Amino acid sequence: MSKNQKNILIAALIPTLYAIILRLTFGIKDWYELFSVMSVTFLFLLPTIVGALTVYFLDKDKVKKLGYRILFPWIPVILFLIITLIFAIEGWACWLMILPVFLIAASIGGLVGGYLKLKKRNDRLNISVLMLLPFLLSPIEQLIEKIPGTYTANTHIDINASADKIWENVTRVKTIEENEDTGYLTSFLGFPRPLRAELNFNGVGAYREAIFTNGLIFRETVTEYEEKKKMVFSIKANTYEIPSTTLDEHILIGGAYFDVLKGTYELEKIDERKYRLHLYSKFKMNTTFNFYAGWWGKLIMKDIQNNILKVEKKRAEE
Repeated sequence: MSKNQKNILIAALIPTLYAIILRLTFGIKDWYELFSVMSVTFLFLLPTIVGALTVYFLDKDKVKKLGYRILFPWIPVILFLIITLIFAIEGWACWLMILPVFLIAASIGGLVGGYLKLKKRNDRLNISVLMLLPFLLSPIEQLIEKIPGTYTANTHIDINASADKIWENVTRVKTIEENEDTGYLTSFLGFPRPLRAELNFNGVGAYREAIFTNGLIFRETVTEYEEKKKMVFSIKANTYEIPSTTLDEHILIGGAYFDVLKGTYELEKIDERKYRLHLYSKFKMNTTFNFYAGWWGKLIMKDIQNNILKVEKKRAEE
């Protein structure tokens, strides 16, 4: 192995090893009050440090090239991704959500590391301090009280059918076959897909179950009801009754970070044979990076809702 190849190998593997050690440390449940994977420290600072470390171990000739400083830090990130997937340390759904952040932060870290190396700003000391920062900052972050963020996902669809036919398919959704499922994002993320919804009667206080695959059930209680106009219901997922493999713990509906609170159907008349069916949901994110998690939460909820609305439209128009 040439000196150049050895240098590249070291520059890729040492930051990868650092990332793995940090992930395992932050994943220890007994240390949850000090370290958490679901933190700004882990999601934003870790890849920045990985990028700086990567460039630090590269030859100065390579560091002088902007492309190396921006793109080479992606290699340990990809290696980290592969290793955590192979050993089931992380799930594919989580990686899909955080990969853009990791790649951008790693490139920023590469630029920072390159600046320190080229300017000879005592880069060894600076890199050592950077590597220790997550262990110093995470306990401080965990002391900051999380303020849950509440978000609303709004969706609607136009249906050419009578109000009677539409409302019949809203209150009770018969079994959804796999070929009717158009929830592409949730399917890609490995979310359970909707099967059917059952309502015991039409009115306030009614009990509704929205049943998904893999044992996931949304237990809903109707809190407002206007026949063929509006139905509002509270939602409670049977989170702790389903197998732990059904959803990744970090995006578990009804878990510590993500919960759906309320759903609303509204039927708006456009003309004699055309109605607009609205479906809203209110959900909660409980992280220190709700600005990012909330965006993903909206994408997921809109995908679920649009999937159900398309099924209801197709059946009402048949």
